[in-house]
Amino acid sequence: MGLFLSTTINKVDKKGRVSVPSGFRAALSGEAFQGVVLFRSYTQKTIEGVGMSAMEAMSARMDDNFAFFSDDHDELATVLFGESMQLGFDGDGRIMLPQAFADYAGITDQVAFVGLGKKFQIWNPDTLEARKSAARDAVQSKKMTLPKGEANE
Repeated sequence: MGLFLSTTINKVDKKGRVSVPSGFRAALSGEAFQGVVLFRSYTQKTIEGVGMSAMEAMSARMDDNFAFFSDDHDELATVLFGESMQLGFDGDGRIMLPQAFADYAGITDQVAFVGLGKKFQIWNPDTLEARKSAARDAVQSKKMTLPKGEANE
């Protein structure tokens, strides 16, 4: 899977359809399922989006770190998998944005797709600006930087 990059603002039509940015569709082109998996963020008023392979990786991580019938497993699985929606692309690269998700994120006639590497988020464009500002302030105040990797050590 490729990376989700950039920010794109698109219109939501009267039927609730929105075009997924072409770069995001390209990042998903190698996936067996041609579409996205969406779920409500549990940290922000936004919608999280990934490809099916990322959902499979999350499932494997849960299996590796939680007892299968534990309360922790079931609570996290309920939030991640029980509330997820698998949405295929139509012929024009659009998805039907679920109304409950749009309501959660305060989305009406426009959405902002924000690439976050291996995942993306869908925001109300006005709310996104405050989030970007808060994220930039947090990065600066914490003096955050990328940890060294093998390639740059």
